[in-house]
Amino acid sequence: MFSGIVEEAAPIVALTRDNGNLHLTLKSSFTHELKIDQSVAHNGVCLTVVDIDGDCYTVTAIQETLDRTNLGALKVGDKVNLERSMLMNGRLDGHIVQGHVDQTARCERIDMVDGSRYYTFVYDLDPKMAAKGYMTVEKGSVTVNGVSLTVCNSQDNSFQVAIIPYTYEHTNFHQIEVGSTVNLEFDIIGKYISRIMHFEKA
Repeated sequence: MFSGIVEEAAPIVALTRDNGNLHLTLKSSFTHELKIDQSVAHNGVCLTVVDIDGDCYTVTAIQETLDRTNLGALKVGDKVNLERSMLMNGRLDGHIVQGHVDQTARCERIDMVDGSRYYTFVYDLDPKMAAKGYMTVEKGSVTVNGVSLTVCNSQDNSFQVAIIPYTYEHTNFHQIEVGSTVNLEFDIIGKYISRIMHFEKA
C-alpha cells in the first residue's frame, strides 16, 4: 500500500531483458535501507526488490506489467518516481494507492498558469470499465506516474492536474512532454463504490 507521495526520482543505471521479463536497476539514496523482497513503487508500479549492490538495487517487471505500463519504454538515464510502502503509523498525505496501474495515458498539453504547470492527459475510455470506477471525477484523486494528484477539468477520457514547482523538480514530471506516456491508477474508493452500486441495482 502506498500514498502517492514520491520520495525520490531516481535514475535507471541498467536495463536487462530476460525472455519476457525486464530487470531494472536504479541508483537510489535510500538503497541502504532496502531489503530483498521489499515492495517499492516505480512510476506507480509496485515491484519487488530482487537484488542490492551498493547504492543500486534491482527489480523485475513481467511482460504483463510492461504491456500495461510505461516501464517498457524507459531508457538508461531516465528518472523513475520511487515510493516505499506506506507506514501505518503516519499521516496519509496523499490518498490510498495500491501500486496497481490501471492503464496508461498520453500527455496532450502543458500550460503554464501563475507559476505552476497544468498537464492535460488523455486516455482510452472503456465504458464498461468506467462503470466500474475506472475514470476520473472533478476534485477526486488520481495517481500519475505514482504521484497522488487532484483532478481538475475531468472529461470523459481526459483530465488535468496542476503541478507546483516543487513537484515538478522532485518527481519525473520534469521529463514529461507533450506525447509522453504516463501510468494511471484510478481511485480505489471510487472502484468500490461503483461495484457496490452495481450490486444494488441488480
